[in-house]
Amino acid sequence: MTCFPASTDKSLGLVIDLDTCVGCQACVTSCKEWNTGGHMAPLTDVKPYGGGVDGVWFNRVHTFEHITQEGGRTVHFPRSCLHCAEPACVTVCPTGASYKRARDGIVLVDEEKCIGCKLCSWACPYGAREFDVEVGVMKKCTLCVDRIYNEHIPPEDRVPACVSACPTGARHFGDLGDPASPISRLVEERGGVPLMPELGYEPTNRYLPPRARSERAPTVAAAPLEDAAPEGGFLGWVDRMLSR
Repeated sequence: MTCFPASTDKSLGLVIDLDTCVGCQACVTSCKEWNTGGHMAPLTDVKPYGGGVDGVWFNRVHTFEHITQEGGRTVHFPRSCLHCAEPACVTVCPTGASYKRARDGIVLVDEEKCIGCKLCSWACPYGAREFDVEVGVMKKCTLCVDRIYNEHIPPEDRVPACVSACPTGARHFGDLGDPASPISRLVEERGGVPLMPELGYEPTNRYLPPRARSERAPTVAAAPLEDAAPEGGFLGWVDRMLSR
């Protein structure tokens, strides 16, 4: 059994705002683009334009309808490795290929040691592991370690590619092990939650729940639309034009 550090100097991770994520897939494509030439490169694509499509993606966005007492709403749910404090994927690895770094809490895979047994993917309850069929090893989100520590790029760009690309600012990056960090304060203010904490793996990443409608922008009372009948107003004119 592979061991993980009892504690880490930092707990780097992501905070994802489900209230502002619009499901645009920018985080998905930017992650794929950066990591195709990054730490876990290459990210395989098999038959991308034909039958039997397969490939490696570190980040995926699921969309579903959420029903509450206030009505229904569409929720976009990004999913990637949560860099757990007690990762099951590490403890089941027979070769030590899966490991957790003591310096920052990031969970990585050493491809030189990985034998592609897939035990880590079976153990991970979040479905965060990806098997690369072309090279026969497991791959996963690295929090863009080759980017966040890269001193050759501006400090403001030293964030994971998915965070940098998000057009709505729904993704945040920082040290969740520091209660005073901006990202930890954001979690405290918005009531951020871990994913399935009852399993005991203590995922680092947090999700900010959608706000209640009363906390969102007020509803603007608008005048009713004009009659669309042929004899009625602008919409009637549009109706006549489209009916030609």
